[in-house]
Amino acid sequence: MAHRQPTIIDVARRAGVSKSLVSMALRGDPGVSEARRTAVLDAAAQLGHRPNRAASILAGTRTDTVGVIVDDLRNPWYLPLLEGVREALVPHGLRLTLTDAAMNRHLGSDPVDDALSLRVDGLIMAAEALDPRAVPAELPLVVAGTRAQRPAGAWAVAADEAAGARLALEHLRGLGHRRIAHLTGTGGSARARREAAEAAAAEDPATSLAVDGEGAPTEEAGYISALRLLREHPDTTAILAANDVMAMGALAAARELGLRVPEDLSVMGQDATPLAASPLLRLSTVDPHHDEVGRAAAGLLVRLIRGEGGATSAPASTSTPGATPEALLEPTLIARRTTGPAPAETGSSQPFPAQPPN
Repeated sequence: MAHRQPTIIDVARRAGVSKSLVSMALRGDPGVSEARRTAVLDAAAQLGHRPNRAASILAGTRTDTVGVIVDDLRNPWYLPLLEGVREALVPHGLRLTLTDAAMNRHLGSDPVDDALSLRVDGLIMAAEALDPRAVPAELPLVVAGTRAQRPAGAWAVAADEAAGARLALEHLRGLGHRRIAHLTGTGGSARARREAAEAAAAEDPATSLAVDGEGAPTEEAGYISALRLLREHPDTTAILAANDVMAMGALAAARELGLRVPEDLSVMGQDATPLAASPLLRLSTVDPHHDEVGRAAAGLLVRLIRGEGGATSAPASTSTPGATPEALLEPTLIARRTTGPAPAETGSSQPFPAQPPN
């Protein structure tokens, strides 16, 4: 005989509450106290009850699903962000559905339309290649990991890119590096990091900063840009990449040119991806705490879904009256084996050109 699936009536009996309260608790209704919500969720977990999500959609009620859109899952910085989102949603009985914009483009479908077709209760957009203004104004929205573009009034949660670039430059200058290259790419975060690196370098007249790269911030782009720059400017002693995957490309270029890391060339990334911490790589990097960004973005979205606003409870808000609200998290520096003291001065002492020729 097939085992009967538990219903909300079973959950109500186990939790000692009414059937209607079970429904309210399972859909995250703000009118349910935390004590009763916990009792219902515990009872549902013990019984193995799974809400009928299809019925909820057809009835026009909430689906208890949060959509997350990312640019490209091949970039490993999304992993800690998604983990942070998941950790923040689970206590509220919410789950996430993921849309990869790169895959959608390959399939010829619109990632925003696909996310909305799932009738999500709210949306976290961590995709710089998409315009969040395509999201309906009535749908709760939080932009995560970037502040490049968003609808008026929409919250953004991200790391302080300027602070991260300053940490990186201070670390390299503290090791004696003065001829530094910055590998950049397209996108709001890369642009913010480039501007911050240029501003930080300008604070020290003895520091020369070369900038190369304007394409996608990928490992291949990092390799090509670093190879070109190191051939044209062999007196470079340190490279700061826009992200960890570009730094990996720079490491490959250094090896091809016979440069030892960090004895001849220091290489540093940004994003603190899981790859950067691997024993094989041990890449120095700036940690934007993407897991915390994910938790903060998801926590804020939950409050918006429940109609609680969020302006008074978002972390580290830097918004001003009348401005688009945003929250910045402070990054930290992780020094590993790819950065070390600058080698002795060799070659020309002329400063780098502002932009090396292509």
